[in-house]
Amino acid sequence: MRNRSRRQVSTLVAALVSLAFPVTAQQGPSLAVTGLKEDLVGRTLEAVHKSTAVPILKTATDPLPARHLMIQPLLNDGRELCSPAQQPVKTAEQSKTIPAKFDDVTSVLGLNFQHIASHTSRKYLIETMGSGVALFDYDNDGRLDIFAVNGAPLSDPTPKGTIPQKTGPKYWNRLYHQKQDGTFEDVTERAGLQGVGYGMGVAVGDYDNDGYEDLYVTAYGGNKLYRNNGDGTFTDVTEKAGVDGGGWSTSAAWVDFDGDGLLDLVVLRYMQWDFDDIWCGERKEGYRAYCNPDAFHPTTPFVYHNDGKGHFTEVSRKIGLAEPGKGLGIALADYDRDGRIDIFVANDSMVEFLYHNKSDRTFEEVALMSGVAVDGEGHTYAGMGVDFADSNNDGLPDLVITALANQMYALYRNNGDGTFTYDSHSSGIGRMTMMHSGWGVRFLDYDNDGWKDLLIAQGHDLDTIERTFPNLRYREPMLLARNTGQGFLDVSADAGSVFREAWVGRGMAIGDIDNDGRLDAVVTTNDGALYVLRNATQTRNHWLTLRLVGHKSNRDAIGAEVKVVTAKGSQFVTVTTASSYLSSSDKRVHFGLGAETVAEMIEIRWPSGIRQTLKNVGGDQILQVDEASEGVAGKETRK
Repeated sequence: MRNRSRRQVSTLVAALVSLAFPVTAQQGPSLAVTGLKEDLVGRTLEAVHKSTAVPILKTATDPLPARHLMIQPLLNDGRELCSPAQQPVKTAEQSKTIPAKFDDVTSVLGLNFQHIASHTSRKYLIETMGSGVALFDYDNDGRLDIFAVNGAPLSDPTPKGTIPQKTGPKYWNRLYHQKQDGTFEDVTERAGLQGVGYGMGVAVGDYDNDGYEDLYVTAYGGNKLYRNNGDGTFTDVTEKAGVDGGGWSTSAAWVDFDGDGLLDLVVLRYMQWDFDDIWCGERKEGYRAYCNPDAFHPTTPFVYHNDGKGHFTEVSRKIGLAEPGKGLGIALADYDRDGRIDIFVANDSMVEFLYHNKSDRTFEEVALMSGVAVDGEGHTYAGMGVDFADSNNDGLPDLVITALANQMYALYRNNGDGTFTYDSHSSGIGRMTMMHSGWGVRFLDYDNDGWKDLLIAQGHDLDTIERTFPNLRYREPMLLARNTGQGFLDVSADAGSVFREAWVGRGMAIGDIDNDGRLDAVVTTNDGALYVLRNATQTRNHWLTLRLVGHKSNRDAIGAEVKVVTAKGSQFVTVTTASSYLSSSDKRVHFGLGAETVAEMIEIRWPSGIRQTLKNVGGDQILQVDEASEGVAGKETRK
């Protein structure tokens, strides 16, 4: 075990005590931890004791609710501001604020998708979840298309054991093709993507390396894999591929976890759940509420290994990706710089999971020891959406996880030694999010100044929240936080009228829809409309977008790491379509170059291990880069 600072050990001890004596909340944020092995606390305390001289609290004779535990003098105040030496230096150029501007262009583009949650008087938890959205180019015409997931009808009551099915067009999933003029047309029927069940999420990836993006759609009761035929149509190959799953699936991610050049599939599941008629909330008219996740047991994910012949094998236990959780969000990055892609899972109201990819291509769950299992005070929270990217340009991927109101969103700064520091307070994220509930989230450089900002879809899960907590809101505006290089500032109020519209936000995907060098977003709302937010920020900053094509690696290059160097410094991005909540974003990687017009150097570490370097690449373009043969520098290909 690596050496740890007094601060890191203190936070770990706080986490362990809160795990040992959880609180079961009737409603609102949960502190209970389920599915944790009984000896975890004891084993971890013993490991910490052996690695540090800091005194360890072994027992507690008077167990208290976790939110009231104070461990002094170890914890101090439970928060520690970063010292100036730990913070990137803010230059004069970074200090110049560029007013953000996003416009709602949904109707202008010809989109009118409506999500159907099928609310009932029985308050089934599935009604609160919303659905995901994907931004991807399914026909390889260079323009991003949109796929939106939809629900299915529920009876009131719905009998236990029911697997809801779509009964008509209003419940269909939808594929929208972007035309040459930038508007969209509904091609769902032609593509064969109407769907069948109560849909949840979507994951985009070219699993057969044929050059066309395929779709995996999760749902309650069974999932679907659609193979892209390359002619505008898709074929349901779920049964042949062996990836139908079962239970309540949520987010999924394509990732080549064993480095064989084929995309494998990780599918999260939420919990062990059925249509039981359980009353939660006060027993009076209008106060029945959706049940807290603590009322249900966690469950394991599915992990499907791609055999390259159109078939997958479930290997979750074999490779160590089988911890029972309540998974909602998934993200990928090589957090410890060992050349192997790691996986983070955002769990709802229990400890979060960080799966470290070991040298034998199996995984070890290390969230608690790495400092990302709980918040800075040792409390669990309602992990919803997640992103895993380098927010401070130090070459190390950091984590952001959204949560419910009264919890604040979690930002973890990567320390570079396999551990993370809880940074919500000092970064400004905690202050701006304490009263909000977040779901879809992505780091994105909206003003192309070279610093990754944050865009977050918001809205509470309880439609009764305003009756029990009048200071909170069920419908909430989006949040845009600008990265100053020293922290984050809430710039939503000045970013356009769309940030004054209150939605029940859920899924979110990002990508440059109009190929103008500014990242846009598509947002889904629960039992509501889909919205397209066009980035109209007026800036003279330059940009560079790369479309990587793998050859020895998987064709999507998922898991590749890209470093872009300009005269002002370096930026790092991992190629992925995962992150956010139930959604899948554009696989192209985007870099803001600020005032620089040229990237002096681009370094790519492909999933195959091949390293490729490009020099003096001009900005303000979308560039395709094909994976080179080993030892050969790749050629630039303009797109």
